Amino acid sequence: MFMRSTLYALALAIVLSPLFGQEAAAQAGLLTGGAKKLDPITLSSGQPLAKAPYQLEAGKFYKLDIVADGSAELAISGADFFRNVWVNEVVINDIEVRPLGVDSLEFDDEGTATISFVTIRPGTFTLRIPGTTGETQQAVFNVK
Repeated sequence: MFMRSTLYALALAIVLSPLFGQEAAAQAGLLTGGAKKLDPITLSSGQPLAKAPYQLEAGKFYKLDIVADGSAELAISGADFFRNVWVNEVVINDIEVRPLGVDSLEFDDEGTATISFVTIRPGTFTLRIPGTTGETQQAVFNVK
């Protein structure tokens, strides 16, 4: 009798195990395609990266386009940002890259890279053009 109960419990656990954890993923939008599209970051010589700071929520799923107009060879980096988000993928020319980590993206010519990510923890994080100090040369992410 004990063996039969144990086997039933094991079979039930195996059948239901794919359902566990989906609620949290669904809330983040990972299973429902519910990523919130953010205003793009624009890489252009002498132009601000973002119109205003981004206001995000921890644990939510977002998509961000980084668009370079080709006016200069520019990069964007932000170790503090990339260490505090889980990068789902980076899409460049319809090629999907699923990295273990990202430090920066560099654009030698015009193009778009789309990053989809889940914010992990609250805080203020930045993406900026390396070697710059001006406030317009950074994108600020306030995660609540």
